[in-house]
Amino acid sequence: MADEPSLTRWSFADFKMFYDAKFGRKRLPESANGPTADKPSSNVNSSAGTSNGNAHVNNTSDMAIFEQFRGQALSSTHTNGILSNQTDERPQKSLLPPFESAEMRTLAESLSRDIIRGSPDVSWESIKGLENAKHLLKEAVVMPIKYPKYFTGLLSPWKGILLFGPPGTGKTMLAKAVATECNTTFFNISASSVVSKWRGDSEKLVKVLFDLARHHAPSTIFLDEIDAIISHRGEGLSEHEASRRLKTELLIQMDGLTRTDELVFVLAATNLPWELDAAMLRRLEKRILVPLPEPEARRAMFDELLSSQPDEEKLPYDLLVERTEGYSGSDIRLLCKEVAMQPLRRLMALLEERQELVPEDELPKVGPIRHEDIEIALRNTRPSAHLHAHRYEKFNADYGSQLLQ
Repeated sequence: MADEPSLTRWSFADFKMFYDAKFGRKRLPESANGPTADKPSSNVNSSAGTSNGNAHVNNTSDMAIFEQFRGQALSSTHTNGILSNQTDERPQKSLLPPFESAEMRTLAESLSRDIIRGSPDVSWESIKGLENAKHLLKEAVVMPIKYPKYFTGLLSPWKGILLFGPPGTGKTMLAKAVATECNTTFFNISASSVVSKWRGDSEKLVKVLFDLARHHAPSTIFLDEIDAIISHRGEGLSEHEASRRLKTELLIQMDGLTRTDELVFVLAATNLPWELDAAMLRRLEKRILVPLPEPEARRAMFDELLSSQPDEEKLPYDLLVERTEGYSGSDIRLLCKEVAMQPLRRLMALLEERQELVPEDELPKVGPIRHEDIEIALRNTRPSAHLHAHRYEKFNADYGSQLLQ
């Protein structure tokens, strides 16, 4: 009984069916048990006392997370934790792997909420520039999934990829493009996903995370801001014991005796790569710099964000490209937003002079962007990510993966 999942996760109908079968008030319906419905209910009790609960309990717990399976409880039979319909269709893969205890299963349910459902709908073409990073990511992640025949033996795919660079340069966008292109099970993990206030739960969450990823392989684990999880170990006396255990478990799961042949990629992103532990750097085999945008990429961003109408004055894109050296992609977006706000500010000033409220269908159109609007926006927007550019270049020269022609 100690290993059965918590009853509070069941619906009333599921609890009633389990209660009647376990305590002998009713026998299971003929449609659920088939020819075994006439057997005493003690047989049901013996199957309910297994190490992970019976198969019906397992699927009910799954339905508590994945609502699309909620309506299938009364019209399906459950065998060995796999949902199988009565129409002899091919059984679906269980949503959670078998665990040795209900505690581990509860942790798996909490981590299942971090699985991205559906495609993020970010294509490679929507990311301007970063050709080197995109080429290396396709080679390390996309190609092994599309053509697994070639990536065997010595050419087995890389299991760990690190995206590093200044903030706002598109590291998370690249991860979304990988999720869109590969169509794998994508785990979006942050520090809050694997850190718990309860003693011992953090390392268990890491273990369950990799068990889930192997169960749903091919899969990708995206660790955003990984420096918050596994910085240098043993520096000073400020490191807590729980933090050290979490880091050790993550290292073991990535490359230890538990490593298997399932296709599980660990995709990590950080703005502070020099803060990472040396053992983690060794496991992140591909280390890809995501730099500040080049002039061609900046011009493509301005063309997309500040597209001028045919009857309007042509914007000085060359001036914008020249004056935005050292700007990140997010800085350029903020600059374009500031430029677009200038005509709206002039219109709002006119509307505020009126005493009465203007109806929505009578509101005037926003005027075109002027050259002075660009000058004002350039004075009010400053780059935020250029101060440590030389450190990223040095780290890339020491540890980065280069694209060799």
